[in-house]
Amino acid sequence: MPAPDFFAESPAAVGLDADMLRAVSARVRREVDEGLLPSAQIAIARHGKLALFETFGNATNGTLYCVFSCTKAITCAAAWLLIERGALRLDERVADIVPEFGTNGKDVVSVEQLFLHTAGFPHAPFRPTDWPDRDERLRRFASWRLNWAPGSRFEYHATSGMWVLAEVIERKSGRAFAEFIRGEITEPLGLADLHVGLPAAQNGRVAMLEHCGDPMTAADYARLGLPEPPVTEVTEEAILSFNREDVRAVGVPGGGGIMTAAELALFYQALLRGGSTGRLRVWRDDTLAMARRVRSGELADPLTGKRVNRGLGIVVAGDADRNFRGFGHENSEHAFGHGGAGGQIAWVDPATGISVGYCTNGHDRNPLRMGRRTVSISNRVARVAGR
Repeated sequence: MPAPDFFAESPAAVGLDADMLRAVSARVRREVDEGLLPSAQIAIARHGKLALFETFGNATNGTLYCVFSCTKAITCAAAWLLIERGALRLDERVADIVPEFGTNGKDVVSVEQLFLHTAGFPHAPFRPTDWPDRDERLRRFASWRLNWAPGSRFEYHATSGMWVLAEVIERKSGRAFAEFIRGEITEPLGLADLHVGLPAAQNGRVAMLEHCGDPMTAADYARLGLPEPPVTEVTEEAILSFNREDVRAVGVPGGGGIMTAAELALFYQALLRGGSTGRLRVWRDDTLAMARRVRSGELADPLTGKRVNRGLGIVVAGDADRNFRGFGHENSEHAFGHGGAGGQIAWVDPATGISVGYCTNGHDRNPLRMGRRTVSISNRVARVAGR
């Protein structure tokens, strides 16, 4: 649980509408009450304080959740610190930092391309439990081959790019990447329940993952005029592997963060403000501005055809297509964040100062229903500042 001073005295104390917050809670608990999701947790923060933190279903506010790709923003924010300190450059070749990586044409991959999912090896295989074995991890990196020329296109690297960025963090900092995150981000911010690499003693608090609902069929996609999503490494088996203690302990840099929704919302308050109220400042304003600048240009998602609007490891809401990027229509164009598999939500909107964390251990097999849930919850959260 966050420390008591992270909680606002009341929603009004941080300028939020209590009725609007109740509307958010009602929307979050809907699928839990209907029996689709086993549990869900929601947190909303502003001015560095939590105005809402609730859990529904078979869980409590002390329950921890795997937030999957929401973790990418945390890993990338650690790398921002190395850039800020002059220890890392975006134009550096990864192979100049990790020589073992520079095989099979990968010697041209830049650090920036790891952040932007333009590095060219989106499907490179890596078992999480191989990470602690340094020789095996480097052998894996050396074995990877390119699927396309780095920088030529965008294709989401579900885990591969973040494994390499974690290695870059280790080489540049001289510390294990999970230790670096803990010492440079979570401890200074006072976010004790934000874990990238879960301590064994905390396993009993984690919500067990399960799959929910029926998957869409080929006929369903055809009827809606939508392409079927490609098969990726994010399989049902891969998702359920995060129920294993050895996988949780690794702290998969692209998808293994474990925390409460409150820690997630407060982390984004820190990304907006440089640090949390009453605690150490972590990032400089110019660093945050650098990270939030859209660098992906006209690059589009191959599935939706929409511009991806990527900063350094985060997604920026942007134009009217922001709902395809995990935001609500009522978010401003400046909102930024990164969602996670199964419908985890994490963003902050500089226009209102509001941040949100939403977690569930129920992975909906219907991606359209899951997407509508994300947009619906995000729209309601965007309204909590009132009119």
